[in-house]
Amino acid sequence: MENMRKLKIAIFTDVYLEVAGGIYSSIQAQKRALEQSGHEVVIFCPGKDTSKLEKNVLVVPTCKHIRINRAPLARRPAIIEKWVLNKYPNFKDDFDVVHVHYEAGASIAGVRLAKKYHLPLIQTMHGREDMAIAMNIPWMFKTFAASTLNWFHSWYLPHKIKVKKDEYLAPTISRAKMWTMMVNHANCADVVITPSSHFKKKLEYYGVSRPIEVMPNGVADEILEKECVVRKVKDGEPIKMIWHSRVSNEKRILPFLRALKFFEGKYSLDVYGDGNIAQIAERYAQLNKMNVKFHGRKSRMEILKKIDESHLDIMASYGFDTQGVTLLEAEARGLPVFFCDPDMREVVPEGSYILSSGPESSRMADALNKLVFHPELIEQMSEKMIKKRFEVAQSEKNKKMLKIYYDNIAADVASKD
Repeated sequence: MENMRKLKIAIFTDVYLEVAGGIYSSIQAQKRALEQSGHEVVIFCPGKDTSKLEKNVLVVPTCKHIRINRAPLARRPAIIEKWVLNKYPNFKDDFDVVHVHYEAGASIAGVRLAKKYHLPLIQTMHGREDMAIAMNIPWMFKTFAASTLNWFHSWYLPHKIKVKKDEYLAPTISRAKMWTMMVNHANCADVVITPSSHFKKKLEYYGVSRPIEVMPNGVADEILEKECVVRKVKDGEPIKMIWHSRVSNEKRILPFLRALKFFEGKYSLDVYGDGNIAQIAERYAQLNKMNVKFHGRKSRMEILKKIDESHLDIMASYGFDTQGVTLLEAEARGLPVFFCDPDMREVVPEGSYILSSGPESSRMADALNKLVFHPELIEQMSEKMIKKRFEVAQSEKNKKMLKIYYDNIAADVASKD
């Protein structure tokens, strides 16, 4: 693969600038690893603050006064397409492949441009948009919000499949609408990438017929350059926990804080990141006099430093995450993890985690309380993490990504001969 020609890759995403979280981290790691291999990557995304842009990150037309869950919102796909073609009038020749990472305005524009100019289209399906609606929209607006998003999407990308309500993952009209949107979006692609096998099965269940490749996200290689040590809890020392997921409803920080009220040992919790319930969560911790410190959004290096000082990484989401970059960063630094969702067992090495028996606060507390009587588990789990840490390097993930790119470029050329 080292002898293959260098590629020009257009990435379209609605989640990148001014947004913390796993999608942003994974796209940034992917971009940097591809560039280090000599490929050219241009990211098209919405944003408000253009003062400190990375090289080849272009801000598409963005709504001035509207944000969704604090994220900047791109304008209509047709406007974005016109803007992109003004920048790249020879779009067909300027890029070899289009890679799309979301399902809103900028991403829809990427799909349409790839189709218009017959470029290979790769779509990464990152997350459960049905759960995002279920967890973050007030109940009286869920159906309206999902129907509006579904209609907007279908206006630009026709929906050939309609997902009906069921007892599996679409128990409401709103969730069925979001599955309809996700499935039809994925079916536009030449190849669909998912970060986990369990998400692949769910997409196929609801009608994704395009080839699906399971390719876990990675972390920037520089995170792995520094050596890490096996974690140990000393006698009388509190168990140092860190939270560096979004501080939002779907990540379930409030149920976790309630679990800590039933924790029988000493602990400290450092919370990094922001989200739609950050202030509520901080107020809850203050009112209950909990040993929890909220830091807000901080640099990746500052978070990694705290990860290195911690004993346990926390991820309390349930039925929402498809993988969780939080877990990958913990693995890269040899930090044991706690989670509630059994699907996350696919993400980290066996024996490196504590799994709650359920999503309830009482069950989370029961799982954590095992550490009070068996603090040596921290050391054992950390050793398991360290043995596998280099498997999460983005450079390793990109080998498979590049093969997907080259195979689809070759198929595209062959179809025209």
